[in-house]
This record gives sequence, structure tokens and C-alpha cells, in this order.
Amino acid sequence: MANPTGEQFELTRGNARAVVTEIGAGLRAFEIAGVPYLETFDAAEEPPKGAGQVLLPWPNRTKAATWTFEGEKLELEVTEPKRGNAIHGLVRGREWQLLEHAESSITLALDIPEGHGWPVPLRTGIVYDLAPRELTVTHEVRNDGDRAIGFGVGTHPYLRVGDVPTDELTLTVPAGRVRPYVDEAQLPYGEETGVDGTEYDLRAATPVGTLELDTAFGELAQGEDGKHHVLLSGGGSTLDLWSGEDFRWVQIFTPSDLVGRGRAIAIEPMTCPADALNSKTDLITLAPGESWKGSWGIRVESSLA
Repeated sequence: MANPTGEQFELTRGNARAVVTEIGAGLRAFEIAGVPYLETFDAAEEPPKGAGQVLLPWPNRTKAATWTFEGEKLELEVTEPKRGNAIHGLVRGREWQLLEHAESSITLALDIPEGHGWPVPLRTGIVYDLAPRELTVTHEVRNDGDRAIGFGVGTHPYLRVGDVPTDELTLTVPAGRVRPYVDEAQLPYGEETGVDGTEYDLRAATPVGTLELDTAFGELAQGEDGKHHVLLSGGGSTLDLWSGEDFRWVQIFTPSDLVGRGRAIAIEPMTCPADALNSKTDLITLAPGESWKGSWGIRVESSLA
């Protein structure tokens, strides 16, 4: 049976290590001195619950797998049959082209063709760059069509802090607004609301054990460096998942049944929220021939190693 994630590309820098997959260009491992800071999975298995995957040209769900572009109703492939949605874009199951692989970095690329409910061809690339205590991920998208198009980018890493139990970690999310309402199709409904005075105010460190979330947070505060910083801490170690200014949303997902780990936490940087192809909320628009580039990363502020 073929490996569902394709070839595995290893990056090393000092005692830091990461593994990137050929299928989907996903992130399968990130560790320092053997201490894992990312939930991983066997290379012979499908990524559980989207672990480490790239979500493009939209993250999360498109309701009923339908949307409208230039007045035309388009039908995407239903990739979440239980709920009838199109979920997490068009690139997760594709074999990406290897452009460059150095000891501590890798560049892959993929063409997204027109068709199957997507009206404009895109060229996308991704660079993973490993530093001694940090992994930086840079996405690039180019419009190869003859019409302007809006799109979104997201990723789906499940973070951990070594072997510290997930519920013993604390989470800090510098978000002023939230879209907490979820219907039977696992989609938000209604407008986002402020977090003041609600259970969704995570601007101070909050125990993960008190949280049950599959929730999009917006209005992210920027640090002095112009980036957004979501922090996950425990056992004397802190992870900083940072994202550039175009990543205006973060999805926090706390499942109890991740394969191999059980209770887990996904911290998903996104440029737009769920169903943005329909709502048009924070879509990035590219004219023909125009390109966009944006980055996020994981930094280990203090290590268990």
C-alpha cells in the first residue's frame, strides 16, 4: 500500500528537527533534542483530524460545498460527507513538487487548476525554514488566471509541550472577538461578538483543561513586532505560535480523541474564518498575475530539553 503522505523530508538545525510530507506539504513533526512540540503520527497513516495539513485556497468549511463567484453559483466537491461541506481546501491530498531541499529548509510548490468548483488557476508554494529553536513557514500564492479571485490560507498544527498532559497546559489567545456559534453542520452562524465578560476571553493564561473549543478567534492583537502571538505553556516551557498580519484569525480546537494522544489542542492560524468563500470575510484578493506571501511559525521560548 502506498504511503498516504508520500516521501518524508527531514530538516535539522542543531538539535532541532522537523519532518515535512510530500503529499499535502504538511508538517508531521517538530522537536528539540528529542522533545516533541507537535503532535505527530505514523508516516504510513493518514494525518488524523487534519494534523499538520495546509488548508488552501480556503481553511475550514464551505457550507454545503457551494459558493458564488462573479454571480455564478459554483459547486465544490463534498469532502465532509457527514455534514455536506467542502472542508479545508484543495491541496491536502495532492503531491507537491520539491523545488529545493537543504539541511534546514525545504521549498515545495503546487498548481491548483481551474475546475471542480474552483474558477481560477493558482500557483502556490511553501517554505519551511528551521532555526535552532524556531520553525518558520512561509506561504506564497500567485493568480495564474485572467480574473481576480479571493482566497484564504490556513494550517492545522496540534501543539504539545513534551509529555505534559494537554489539560495541564495553559493557553493565551490575544483575541478581542470570537465566532462561537456552531450549527449542526459545524459552521458558525451570526456575526462575531466581543470576548469581554465571556468564557472566550483567553487574553490571560487559561487552563486548557477548562476548554471545549472548535472556535474561530479574530481581532488578534499585534505585538511590538507586528505579529500575533498565541502562547501555550506548561512544565516550565512556552511555545509561541506567531503569525503575520494577514493571518487575522486563529481556530482553537480541543478534541478528546486524537489518535495516539487523546486530548489534544490544535492552534490553527488562518487568514479568514470558516465559510469565507460565502461571507467574503477577510478573503485575500489577487488580480491576474499578482502574488501574495505570508508567514507564521512556532518558537520554543524555553525548552524541556
